[in-house]
Amino acid sequence: MRHYDVGVSLLIVAIVLLMIIPIPDWALDLFQILNLSLSMVLMFSTLYIRNALEISSFPTLLLIMTLFRLALNITSTRLILLEGPKFGGKVIRTFGEFVVGGNYIVGLIIFTIIVIVQFIVITRGAERISEVAARFTLDAMPGKQMSVDADLNAGLITEEEARQRRDDIRREADFYGAMDGASKFVRGDAIASIIITFVNIIAGLVIGIVQHRLTVSQAAQVYTLLTVGDGLVSQIPALMVSTATGIIVSRAASKDNFGKEMVSELGKETKVLYLTGGVLMILGFLTPLPMTTAVVGSLFILAAWYASRGVPQGALAGAPGVEEEIPAPSGPVLSTPEEVAEVIEADTVEVEIGYGLIPLADPSQGGDLLERITMVRKQLAFEMGLVVSPIRIRDSILLKPNEYIIKIRGAEVARYELIPNRLLAINPGVVSGKIAGIPTKEPAFGLEAYWVDESLKEEAQKLGYTVVDPPTVFATHLTEILKRHAHELLGSREFELLVDGLRQKMPKLVDDLMPNVLKESEVRKVLQNLLREGISIRSLPLIFETLLEYGEGVKDVDYLTEQVRRALKRQIIGQFIADDGKVHAVAIDSDLEKQLSESITGEGEGRTIAMNPDILREFVDKMSSELEGMMKSGFSPLIVTSGTIRPYLSRLIYRFVPNVPVIAYEEIPDEVPLQVEGVVRL
Repeated sequence: MRHYDVGVSLLIVAIVLLMIIPIPDWALDLFQILNLSLSMVLMFSTLYIRNALEISSFPTLLLIMTLFRLALNITSTRLILLEGPKFGGKVIRTFGEFVVGGNYIVGLIIFTIIVIVQFIVITRGAERISEVAARFTLDAMPGKQMSVDADLNAGLITEEEARQRRDDIRREADFYGAMDGASKFVRGDAIASIIITFVNIIAGLVIGIVQHRLTVSQAAQVYTLLTVGDGLVSQIPALMVSTATGIIVSRAASKDNFGKEMVSELGKETKVLYLTGGVLMILGFLTPLPMTTAVVGSLFILAAWYASRGVPQGALAGAPGVEEEIPAPSGPVLSTPEEVAEVIEADTVEVEIGYGLIPLADPSQGGDLLERITMVRKQLAFEMGLVVSPIRIRDSILLKPNEYIIKIRGAEVARYELIPNRLLAINPGVVSGKIAGIPTKEPAFGLEAYWVDESLKEEAQKLGYTVVDPPTVFATHLTEILKRHAHELLGSREFELLVDGLRQKMPKLVDDLMPNVLKESEVRKVLQNLLREGISIRSLPLIFETLLEYGEGVKDVDYLTEQVRRALKRQIIGQFIADDGKVHAVAIDSDLEKQLSESITGEGEGRTIAMNPDILREFVDKMSSELEGMMKSGFSPLIVTSGTIRPYLSRLIYRFVPNVPVIAYEEIPDEVPLQVEGVVRL
């Protein structure tokens, strides 16, 4: 067995040599029986497989079997034409004399029918199934690989399991692609058999009449009968192989072997068997049809009765002598944690992409979208101190081909359309000219941009455009969306990860704060408040220490948030210090601050500034005007106010002028100078 591969190679060479080397009649009989046996083995094997990959060598076997049959056809043709009436091939003579009763016309008709069935019905159907299966398997391959990568990222499978599943996906695509081509062998074999048979008949008639001095009738009886027998010997195994080809490419959705599936699926509903048996018995007794019809009907009823014995509690509605009873369900729907888990939205962040973007996410096609998502998660952890749960990415047929959407806790928060084969030229506001391209808006910041050909990259950069590729556009957009919604991403799971991480270094600090001083939910709300205004929570030890200091007996989350902000003032103010070492901001007039403070209504977390709509509109307009003037001076927009109204003013401003930070005077370190660029007055 150690050198079986060498033996197989020699057998393939022997098949080729069989076409040119004469062999005796007994050897031909042996090879033809072997051909019939191998065809049966192949057909039976396809009936017992559960997955096409269990016979992954089938396309190659199909080629070899086809070659073997053609070699036998050529060999038998040589012997029939050379030996004529003295031909001693018993297999061919048996098929010519016993199978078709020695009547070459009947044999010719049977041979023609078999070839037609094989060529038009089985071969063409198998070829079509192979073609469709190959197309859909190849189209689905990137999506399947993405699913494997997503499960791996989510920790549902190990690296070894992921590698095995990727290999199975690749082998499946290769198999169906090979079957699409290999099915052409069967079709060609059927055509060749027709041609060879009719050539042999004509050649046999000529040889019999000219060389053996036979009459036309005698020559036809000898040569045509032998040729038809030869055709049947070759076409019956060919029909088996064609059937095996159709079976193997149509077994995509099978979970068991064909025999078990057929019996279990057709016999599952015994009412069908009873009805069939009853109709056949009626036809047998009340019509001129033979009594065999009634006998077959009784067999169906007997089969239904036998099948019903295996069903518990007599749950066979409609069966004779059996009380009609509805089978009890296996259990109430959604009664187990596993069933409930299937319908619960568990992913914090999801990304859905159109099929045109699959190559960007498929590593086998050079896509690095999954790597970029991983880098975005790492970047968010280092910048904001927030550990985001694994991001699931999946393809969706509901989207445009090049479109993607970002969902947070099942709700869509962003949508954009990429053009994979182009670059995005973004206008940062300092470009010196126009560039040819498809106009659009950059998704992260809403800047003017153009989708341009890669050949225009250098030209666009010379004009002052920032040129990026589609994956970078997606990664930047995803990063900004996650930062903007960071407070929504801090759920119970993410909070537990942060706390467990801090407990590794400072277990006493965590245990002293929770639950002795504050509840976990209160601490999480403070962290969410910080993230809502873009403040990193990476300094978690300092945040916990501050909460431990001010949290005793305090349930006001806004108050606790402001105390934490003041503890983090160097971190907060560091991003607002300009090149001249100062903090430039727009201030609120003291009288207006007093008016805003008196307008605060509500209690606890529901407190807000309630202003007259006309006064509010005037306030927002003047605030916007001052911020615009500040930006024209080259400074980032910033509002400074007193700590008593800062959280409420921040929420009010955010509704009209998003992404404008509001800081308190108490949050500016003593050594950092503050320069007021404008004052808002009413």
